[in-house]
Amino acid sequence: MKETSFDVAVIGAGVTGCAIARELSRYNLKVCVTEREEDVCSGTSKANSAIVHAGYDAVPGSQKARFNVEGNRMMEALSKDLEFDFKQNGSLVLCFAQEDMPALEELYQKGVTNGVEGLQILTGDQVREMEPNVTDTVVAALYAPTGGIVCPFGLTIALAENACENGVEFLFNTGIESVKKTESGYDLEAGDTLIHASCVVNAAGVYADTFHNMVSEKKIHITPRKGDYCLLDKEAGTHVSHTIFQLPGKLGKGILVAPTVHGNLLTGPTARDIEDKEGTATTADGLAEVMEKAGLGVKNIPFRQVITSFCGLRAHEDGDDFLIGEAEDAPGFFDAAGIESPGLSSAPAIGVYLAELVAAKLGAEKKESWNGKRKGFLRPEKMSREERAALIKEHPEYGTIICRCEGVSEGEILDAIHRRPGAVSLDGIKRRVRQGMGRCQAGFCTPRTMEILARELGITMEEICKNAPGSNMLTGEKQEGAAL
Repeated sequence: MKETSFDVAVIGAGVTGCAIARELSRYNLKVCVTEREEDVCSGTSKANSAIVHAGYDAVPGSQKARFNVEGNRMMEALSKDLEFDFKQNGSLVLCFAQEDMPALEELYQKGVTNGVEGLQILTGDQVREMEPNVTDTVVAALYAPTGGIVCPFGLTIALAENACENGVEFLFNTGIESVKKTESGYDLEAGDTLIHASCVVNAAGVYADTFHNMVSEKKIHITPRKGDYCLLDKEAGTHVSHTIFQLPGKLGKGILVAPTVHGNLLTGPTARDIEDKEGTATTADGLAEVMEKAGLGVKNIPFRQVITSFCGLRAHEDGDDFLIGEAEDAPGFFDAAGIESPGLSSAPAIGVYLAELVAAKLGAEKKESWNGKRKGFLRPEKMSREERAALIKEHPEYGTIICRCEGVSEGEILDAIHRRPGAVSLDGIKRRVRQGMGRCQAGFCTPRTMEILARELGITMEEICKNAPGSNMLTGEKQEGAAL
């Protein structure tokens, strides 16, 4: 069995795990992140609403309220330091009846208590002046100017790259099977690998209860909460400019309609509690519910322009709050469990908090050489004609377009592969540079992208996977004379 040792092992390379890892990289600590998939951002973090919530919905005094507001305030500066897409577009919570106004006013008061700045209650006419496609049935709305939208792939990958730059080691295809307390910390078993760690940070999403319950007698329980989404073409991206919510119910914030930072339109999610922690298949009923309920708040949504649908799972803990901190009966084991909405918004603040706790536990000091900056991907389609010409003259690969829908060049794909941690699958490239995310959904660009992956990684075409090992794109034997 291969054995290795770290000061800290973070379980899970989603947005929360990567945010914690980046903050831990500030300290003189040997840190690893274990991930059962082949890349970061492969679970809950890849399939969510991409919303930076303002913070008015969480119960005052809760962990969700604290970290949502703190994380929201961090996001703009973080997006500049790490060069990922973020826009503070503001959000609206729609009210459809006068008898529901007390619930809207209660939401406003919760937001004020939580420290959300700039909240206003608008009349229906004021809302329709801001958003002409809001339905005539809207009588009022809560406006939160600090609400935003972000690319969840871009945020997670930026955090991971910066953590890696500062010395964090990412162990992919490393599914933790057991966690055991030892005299010096914890042993984590993953196949034929044994990881010794002085401290463990549990950021395992829907599986966080599994690992917590291995070391603590105070059991927790996470229910996967399933949500279906529809993503529309960029031609529909200006249908609304704000994030449009409806008054929340017991299962969450309801069906939203929002622009994305890349110019698409997103609707969803549904909210259905299930038992299967891998149950990410969309259903006809779920997508029909998205379309029906989205239309209650926003009229004339052009659902004929849906280019894809997807489903994500939220990690709902029975206590309906984040569980963040050191387990009472497991010293050195730190939870970041139950991280459902507003988890994406809260991740930067959770990272700071938990890294400080772990560093204090280990008596670690901050590095003098820590670098909190990261350069984003070059995007020639956003450059001026002169800038693009100069780039292509120096690096001709940026002049070869591979993905026509999104204008992605070979140079961008090469960059995605050769960064650390870099893409080793088609989905890894898609998340970094949007190859295959356009209208044709990779129908045109997949073969050429596979050729580039095979060449750069030194593998055969048959070894290329869509994502995790086993998801090979090509199977069987090639017939003589047959085309790819």
